[in-house]
Amino acid sequence: MIASRTIASGFAYPEGPRWHEGKLWFADQHDETVHILSPDGGRVGAFHVEGGPSGLGWLAGGDLLVVCMEGRKVLRRDAEGVLSVHAHLKRFHRYLTNEMVVDRQGRAYVGNIGFDFEAGEQVKPTVLVMVEADGAARVVADDLLCPNGTVITPDGRTLIIAESLANRLTAFTVAEDGSLSDRRVFADIPGHVPDGICLDAESCVWAASPFTNSCIRVGEGGRIIETVTVDGAGAFACMLGGEDGRTLYICAAAPSMRPDTVKERGGRIDVARVAVPAAAMARP
Repeated sequence: MIASRTIASGFAYPEGPRWHEGKLWFADQHDETVHILSPDGGRVGAFHVEGGPSGLGWLAGGDLLVVCMEGRKVLRRDAEGVLSVHAHLKRFHRYLTNEMVVDRQGRAYVGNIGFDFEAGEQVKPTVLVMVEADGAARVVADDLLCPNGTVITPDGRTLIIAESLANRLTAFTVAEDGSLSDRRVFADIPGHVPDGICLDAESCVWAASPFTNSCIRVGEGGRIIETVTVDGAGAFACMLGGEDGRTLYICAAAPSMRPDTVKERGGRIDVARVAVPAAAMARP
């Protein structure tokens, strides 16, 4: 096991980390802010997203796509920092829009919670929506139990998504038009609720496991190869980055993931050094 260390703190509930152009970007969901950090945790930028940000990804031209959770939409941020609506998703998502991955064609695969967990609503399956680069949207997978962190392999041919409430990672084959098929289990991981995930150069998935205060490195088939422990906080998402791609950045929060964390300010970014670097980028 490897123990993480904290490089930045004082956030509410950090999620959806991305390594982009030498910096760490992530969504502080309950504080309605996207933060940008230097590799060592220094704060170098931030901007407000009303309704709470989540998944992040970039288009080929450099514009940023960011999920607005409560608005159930994807926003687009241009080079001047102006936000506009890229796609409305209310007709697909009945509750909070959540994680997202953007491929090299600018197609965004967007998940959602699927039920009102804050109100104690019964768990319900939901859909994964693909948003084209021009903003057109359609369902590409259904019957998913809380589709969460998502990655696409460097060749663009496989999408892997964490079904948090099914305790598994699920894989799909990606067609030329972005459609998904050949649904299969990449890894069953009983005892873990996989949240945010990232992919390494050996095609293993790092998955944040919030209720075990750890991140686990999972191989296809479900073998847990390595574990990074997070002291005193839940690990909700992770991303490989740094100069050599071997720094695992972890979004952690304590005492919980609830909205009252805005007052607690127990959110933080931890890091751990790992042996295998990030997979080659599957986006520009």
